[in-house]
Amino acid sequence: MDKNKILEVIKKVKEGSKKRNFSQTYDLVINLKNLDLKKPDNHVDFFLGLPNGVGKKVKVCAFVGPELKDEANNNCDKTILVADFPKYADDKKLIKKLAEECDFFIAQANIMAKVATTFGKVLGVRQKMPNPKAGCIVPPKATLKPLVEKLQKLIRISAKKQLIIHLRVGDEKMDDNHIAENILAVYNNLIHNLPGEKNNLKNIILKLTMSKPVKLT
Repeated sequence: MDKNKILEVIKKVKEGSKKRNFSQTYDLVINLKNLDLKKPDNHVDFFLGLPNGVGKKVKVCAFVGPELKDEANNNCDKTILVADFPKYADDKKLIKKLAEECDFFIAQANIMAKVATTFGKVLGVRQKMPNPKAGCIVPPKATLKPLVEKLQKLIRISAKKQLIIHLRVGDEKMDDNHIAENILAVYNNLIHNLPGEKNNLKNIILKLTMSKPVKLT
């Protein structure tokens, strides 16, 4: 995929969008083909650090024991101690609210079983459980600042049930070149995670939150 072509499409998307009273998101819609998702080997599921981030502050919540309490308080947007888990176990609405508020969840490794029991049903459906692929399951003496900084640019690229991937690749406050670099990073990494590479791509569409979609490929 050519960066100049991506820049042309970004320009078309902007031209076809009315000015809104909020900052719109650039959404990438990737339609796949010739991929049998009933076979687990064909599932797409990996994390990617975008070169220029997603254009917003990513909120991180930590599930920790007393060992990581101070570290989590100093680096994460929200800290939930294992001693407070029963409160959430008795109130699923609290967990749903938490899932809406936070983008990523970190868990202390030795309490992961309790995290799964308490939060798994809600966070699992939303693909927000602490994930070792993203480095989100940490030892009791971990330093969290580098991880939280990494998560600010991380996105999950996943297709397990449907042949379609929706991704946020930035917002309209960002420079066009930065959006193009993000899209190029997604494309190059995705084709290497598909068994048929480019042959598994049906089309790729770019749009702003409330704009008309424009075809990239």
